[in-house]
Amino acid sequence: MIKPRRMTKQKKLILEILRNTNTHPTADWIYEQARKQIPDISLGTVYRNLNNLKQAGEIMELNYGSTFSRFDGNPQNHYHFVCDGCGRIFDLDLPLMNNLEEKVSNLTGMQVTRHRLEFYGYCRECQAKSEKEKQQPDEV
Repeated sequence: MIKPRRMTKQKKLILEILRNTNTHPTADWIYEQARKQIPDISLGTVYRNLNNLKQAGEIMELNYGSTFSRFDGNPQNHYHFVCDGCGRIFDLDLPLMNNLEEKVSNLTGMQVTRHRLEFYGYCRECQAKSEKEKQQPDEV
């Protein structure tokens, strides 16, 4: 039987920080925010609590193959858009593909328990910036 972990003030603060942002921050960013309220909190404590929250299903870890992960305070399955220009990650308000796990299980014979789907491209701000740069004449 898994023993429920207690909600320490550090863990509560980290969860609060994540639930109050939609930027999908790194652990370092969360650490900097947490230090504003608990100045002596360590980066190790932040990582440990992020791992505990992830294991408890309270948050999601988004790993994109880089040297650091991003964290999402919304643990419900949902889709993301990753901007190739600025690197920001956006939640997409799209309906989930119904029975996708079951369909993949039936096709492959594998037991699928969840899925993650990201779309890649350029956010509105990066598109606007690119269009503005195209309209400006090259400097000589």
